[in-house]
Amino acid sequence: MLESVARVGALTGTPWIYAVVALSVLLDVFLPVLPSGVLIVTAATAAAAGSGAATGHVPHDVPDILALTLCAATASVLGDLVAYRVAWRGGERLDRAIARSRRLSTAQERLGVALARGGGALVVIARFAPAGRSVVSFSAGAARRRVREFLPWSALAGLSWAAYSVALGYFGTRWLGAAWLATGVSVAALFAAGAGAAYLMRRTPRRSEAS
Repeated sequence: MLESVARVGALTGTPWIYAVVALSVLLDVFLPVLPSGVLIVTAATAAAAGSGAATGHVPHDVPDILALTLCAATASVLGDLVAYRVAWRGGERLDRAIARSRRLSTAQERLGVALARGGGALVVIARFAPAGRSVVSFSAGAARRRVREFLPWSALAGLSWAAYSVALGYFGTRWLGAAWLATGVSVAALFAAGAGAAYLMRRTPRRSEAS
């Protein structure tokens, strides 16, 4: 963890940090094992520590934090759309793969119901759950949901997730002081949010059946 903080901290003052974050978040939808959330938290922690946020002073590079948030959110939406289009064009092979996966088929059904009712909170919740973004994006495309139904919720999900991740790293450093401690606590909070989102996703079908 400390080695990751050091590496990301070295990139924080250069434009490369945005490219690394964007690429990680973009590919995350296809490779959910990529630690894009941890990368964002670490980058925000390093930026806050380097700006003097740990001492309680107002940092002078807040626009960098805002740019980091917008970069992550934009890459998240673009990744969702790419996965959506891939699933849309997947054809019968993808349909068979989804049919064989209980998780994907269930998510596809629930997502269709949620979007048809005009509510896409499931898309936002899934963004925080491990691999939830992948399941929802591929399911939306495979179900041939309209872009105007999926895109606004994808944008809200990406912005919420990016803002939460950046805020964890930035305010964690400001409140806790030590960068290593702030990173550890922030990453734990990120995983806790993921566990909570996964729990809510599992609870959603029961509410639907009850209604």
